[in-house]
Amino acid sequence: MRVLFRPIVEWPEEHTRSRQRARFDTGYEATKSLLERECSHLGAREVIIQVAIPESDIRIDGTYPKANARSAHPGVVVSFDSKHGPLRYATDTFTHWNDNLRAIALGLEALRKVDRYGVSKGGEQYRGWNALPAATPMGAPLTIATAVEFIHDHAPGVEWDYDDAEAVDRAYRVAAKCLHPDAGGNPADFRRLTEARELLMGGTRS
Repeated sequence: MRVLFRPIVEWPEEHTRSRQRARFDTGYEATKSLLERECSHLGAREVIIQVAIPESDIRIDGTYPKANARSAHPGVVVSFDSKHGPLRYATDTFTHWNDNLRAIALGLEALRKVDRYGVSKGGEQYRGWNALPAATPMGAPLTIATAVEFIHDHAPGVEWDYDDAEAVDRAYRVAAKCLHPDAGGNPADFRRLTEARELLMGGTRS
């Protein structure tokens, strides 16, 4: 499973005003192992961790922030494609991003226990996170940058160039498999995906 870091373009909800110091003290590697385990149970192959640092402060291979990286705030957004569709979790409850990442991993573990005890058989406990807003507000006008960001978020692992029409269409088709309403996707997300494709395809023809 690939776990990649990317910058947060815009925090998807209101910031927590009174953050807490976490009661757990766990390093990143242990948190990553827990996150990978829980995401693998959900059928994920790639996990995107967004933190509030610029792209230049993330290692070239995308696997971790650089040693001198400083986050603008401790919020974390975790996104991945699952057997229940694309899921996105965000929290800034705690004062350090690694603690917020662990909180998300522990939250996924708790949700899985609902399945373990037979309370839910169709993954209903994950439905509330299917429609969490993406990094770009859904009502905001798309730009080339935000269109690329949106398609990239929903076509993980696909290498493509935004000024290549065939590549854009290839990434779009991968993302559409998850976002199309017939596949259980959110209609607003699918409309956003189509708008992003049309914008980029228009740009490739000019």
